[in-house]
Amino acid sequence: MTTLQIVVLAIVQGITEFLPVSSSGHLVLVPSFFGWTDQGLAFDVAVHFGSLVAVVAYFRKDLLQLVNGGFRVLGGRVDTVWSRLALGIAIGTVPAAIAGLALAGWIEENLRSPAVIVVTLAGYGVLMIVADRLGKRERMIDDIRVRDAFVIGCAQALALVPGTSRSGITITAGRMLGIPRVDAARFSFLLSVPVILLASLYEGLHLALSPEPVRWNELGLGVAVAAIVAYLAIRFFMRVVGAIGLLPFAAYRIGLAAVILYLLV
Repeated sequence: MTTLQIVVLAIVQGITEFLPVSSSGHLVLVPSFFGWTDQGLAFDVAVHFGSLVAVVAYFRKDLLQLVNGGFRVLGGRVDTVWSRLALGIAIGTVPAAIAGLALAGWIEENLRSPAVIVVTLAGYGVLMIVADRLGKRERMIDDIRVRDAFVIGCAQALALVPGTSRSGITITAGRMLGIPRVDAARFSFLLSVPVILLASLYEGLHLALSPEPVRWNELGLGVAVAAIVAYLAIRFFMRVVGAIGLLPFAAYRIGLAAVILYLLV
């Protein structure tokens, strides 16, 4: 990969990871558009790790509260808001972790294609509009129960398929459960931390043990650029989602799907 390719793809990842438009889908489409060789799952995981750095930096206070809540859970006390959220995020991580271990290889070989992305971009874009329009706003993040977290976690597992958008599908699930946009986005981002961390550790170990040479300098540059851009994207999204809602992002998804379909046909 050239330096230009690395920087462009890392910027794309940083912008799209926390906007509900599918980072994985864009990481498939951009190389296809420019005629670049697919960068592979290792680079995708590297720039996703950059996104993890960004979300940890942005939500560092919340994450410290979750860690404290987690220790209360380990001590057998689920008696505070943060202990309930910590337990919920732990349970909500399970579906994506299981699906990732079972299906990641098959998905990489069979579903990283523009045709699949057309379906997921448009289909979940429509669902996003419906959920945002019809979903109530009667429950805050403090009211999220363990079963709600599990439902949102099951939705997160669907994001393994390119074009789905992890943030998009989890925020959509949150809206369907009656959680306001900002709180749904906040929970979505907090829920992303364990999954991205587990995926990064798994792929990093795989790369370290692989006999094939690993271009760690390329991955490192991707991590750095993605982290900076993702942090700015989170700030932007958290400031505007409550005001503008999910419609512009859903419209972008559907419009992009239409363009891709036109080019494929």
